[in-house]
Amino acid sequence: QVQLVESGGGLVQAGGSLRLSCAASGSPFSINAMGWYRQAPGKQRELVATITRGGSTSYADSVKGRFTISRDYARNTVYLQMNSLKPEDTAVYYCNAGILVVGGFGSYWGQGTQVTVSS
Repeated sequence: QVQLVESGGGLVQAGGSLRLSCAASGSPFSINAMGWYRQAPGKQRELVATITRGGSTSYADSVKGRFTISRDYARNTVYLQMNSLKPEDTAVYYCNAGILVVGGFGSYWGQGTQVTVSS
């Protein structure tokens, strides 16, 4: 069974950096687009960044120039490098991936990792 396992969250001061990782386990046949979303308390989940199978990236306006998404195809892993963090970046961060498995294609989510930025 394919799972997405996230790591790298934590507490950091404003202006600091964190790197999130999300690895797909369970030997997926192939992985299409991968992305990161976040959900702050009392707010809807929002898209942060995506990266296609071909490596094209896109970002929310609020993180452009500060966050960088990348992926390691050999390790089935997506990363989110977060620099110049702001208190408003505080949220639970979730990774998402479109994955082809034995039963077909599906959208998978990680369990979420907390990022807290103190002022």
